Amino acid sequence: MTSQPTRLLLDVDTGIDDAVALLYLLGAPDVRIEGITCTAGNVSAQQVAANTLAVLELAGVTGVEVATGRETPLEIPLVTTEETHGDQGLGYAVLPQARQQVSTRSGIDLWVEAARANPGELTGLVTGPLTNLALAIRQEPDLPRLLKGLVIMGGSFNYQGNTTPVAEWNTHVDPHAAREVYAAYDGLPAGKLPIICALETTERIECRPEHLERLSVAAGLAPELLSTDDVDGLRSASPNPVIAFLSDALRFYMEFHRLYNQGYIAHLHDLFAAMVATGEARYTAREAHVDIETESALTFAQTVGDFAGFRKLPPNARVVTGNHPEEVFDLMVSRIASLARRTARA
Repeated sequence: MTSQPTRLLLDVDTGIDDAVALLYLLGAPDVRIEGITCTAGNVSAQQVAANTLAVLELAGVTGVEVATGRETPLEIPLVTTEETHGDQGLGYAVLPQARQQVSTRSGIDLWVEAARANPGELTGLVTGPLTNLALAIRQEPDLPRLLKGLVIMGGSFNYQGNTTPVAEWNTHVDPHAAREVYAAYDGLPAGKLPIICALETTERIECRPEHLERLSVAAGLAPELLSTDDVDGLRSASPNPVIAFLSDALRFYMEFHRLYNQGYIAHLHDLFAAMVATGEARYTAREAHVDIETESALTFAQTVGDFAGFRKLPPNARVVTGNHPEEVFDLMVSRIASLARRTARA
């Protein structure tokens, strides 16, 4: 008896950690990506689509529909973060333009039509702002019930933000969309509630130079060595395109974190969320009613989790409270090394 594949609908804002997550998914067994939609966040939606198509081609994958959604947040101006992810969103890495074209279908239509055609079979994974998903729910209010499940990377609960003292980046880009999405899950059964991978657990996924070294060795290559003593901007000489890409992307991300006194590391937020979506990551979670602050200048875009039931509202999310970072990196090494070996043989 063969196991059924995990069928995923992705919404991304492909910067560095989204790209690592995508490579993991492409190397994971029994995972089928049904479609990918692109939201402006780390970079513009058009650049996100170009990056996503290029990463798919790097992995030797064809036939996955990639569509763009809305170009701007619902109610506020778009702010992107090239200082964190590089001018094109992939750090120092430069990939050739993909041969596959962006879909003519809207990303919002892709979510709605795929969910309607496959009720109860698709798990959504959103690693960027929630703009496209909010618009898809406006178009199909039953979308939360049509999906098998939903995993969101975003927010922070009783934890320092990474954009303001209280706000996480994805939520801060489009807090009004996030508020709509969580509200759409009010009153749903526990098994249907979205799983939120917020900063207090995703910032535990600290990629260090030794993880990339392990990955390159597992791929059958010489150790890929990054060091905090290196001058900024060095490029990889690896003959394997996947390893070279990761090295050039992660070096930029590690330099960014070092600049802000966080160490020579890279927080791979989206990698952990992807592993939750595939079921490969162990975690613990608590139910809460989640809302987003959209009025206060001081706490704008704060993710407010009511775990104790003060507001007398039913839970609308499951918030991850614990995870196992080294297991995440063991999986990353295994899955992406397999993909790197496969691309080398192609």
